Amino acid sequence: MATDGYMTGFGSHFATEAVPGALPEGRNSPQRPAFGLYAEQLSATAFTAPRAENRRAWLYRIRPSAEHPPFAPYDGAPAFGGAALHDPLPPNRLRWSPLDYPDAATDLIDGMATMVANGGPEALSGCAVHVYRATDDMRRFFFNADGEMLFVPQDGRLTLFTEMGRIDVAPGEIALVPRGVRFRAALPDGRARGYVAENHGALFRLPELGPIGSNGLANPRDFLTPVAAYEDRDGETELVQKYLGRLWTTRIDHSPLDVVAWHGNLAPWKYDLARFNTIGTVSFDHPDPSIFTVLTSPSDTPGRANADFVIFPPRWMVAEDTFRPPWFHRNVMSECMGLIHGAYDAKAEGFAPGALSLHNLMAGHGPDVASWRGASEAALKPHKIEGTMAFMVESCWPFRPTAFAMAGEALQADYDEAWGGFPKAVLP
Repeated sequence: MATDGYMTGFGSHFATEAVPGALPEGRNSPQRPAFGLYAEQLSATAFTAPRAENRRAWLYRIRPSAEHPPFAPYDGAPAFGGAALHDPLPPNRLRWSPLDYPDAATDLIDGMATMVANGGPEALSGCAVHVYRATDDMRRFFFNADGEMLFVPQDGRLTLFTEMGRIDVAPGEIALVPRGVRFRAALPDGRARGYVAENHGALFRLPELGPIGSNGLANPRDFLTPVAAYEDRDGETELVQKYLGRLWTTRIDHSPLDVVAWHGNLAPWKYDLARFNTIGTVSFDHPDPSIFTVLTSPSDTPGRANADFVIFPPRWMVAEDTFRPPWFHRNVMSECMGLIHGAYDAKAEGFAPGALSLHNLMAGHGPDVASWRGASEAALKPHKIEGTMAFMVESCWPFRPTAFAMAGEALQADYDEAWGGFPKAVLP
């Protein structure tokens, strides 16, 4: 099914062509593809991965992607490619205010700052969380050899022109660009800020539903994949790639977005978070936050995610005799959290849209004093949390903040005070 330039479904096998007759039938690599196009397979999993896990696409393009000079180190984006991690890793809870927009014209790549990371692309495990702040369209192209990139806009829209079609994504939506897919980003609103979760491990997929049943959470039909669109444009341009944590650049004489047709189950997509079917209690106790999981990247240990993407959307709160915000907890999983808009129900102040917090494994955290007091004294009537959207990237590996994150003015040195001033319990 196609709708407004998109096809629906998650992990589906799509087939799309921008020029009739460009997509071969009954074979992947004919001796002479139509119009002199070049057949090329893009694989995000090993060829021998189980059928249910195998993700790949066949692209039919004007020039082969192999046609380029050697890459050389890229000198820009010092907070993105090759960002040094802070050492030693402090066990402290950390929070950053929203990063300011740059004064000079800056595109998405130069405006990217890595805030926290774990694992590594060489080991095919772990993830990183970046913040982007862009004030100029990209006039070059980028691809990430290290992992897939999940874009979470917070302020301003992005238009992602990819090899496999165009995606328009706004705050409240997310978009994923697979590992290796080339793209450029334009800014319809003149500037844009948001987050990127970069996944080095097993590809994001929808979580199992278990006792929930066959429906709920993020439903496959709500994911939108673009139809084929291509650029047939000559002229020298720059191609930047991220490879083993660093950025590299080369020059090519054409647009790399020259895929005229493609088919397969590896493709960019977008998803409207407002379509998430939230599940919650109708009796008592706040459910585990895992009930809000949109996407998961499993690790080798069942039930322990390499990366989970979790949201805290508008929802009804009806639990009886229950402290309704997230409870105080210490967790073997590590949590990196951001706020897209509104307010988060466990933090009364200091956590503004565009901010980021980090609670690594076994760090005690939960509501601040004002949120605790308000929830403890509230009349427990049905209440709808509205006008908010927070998210969390949760990982079984501890996140290491970057040296950039730890040295910047956005780091809130007084974050621990959020848990100061709780009254002592009075025993009989």
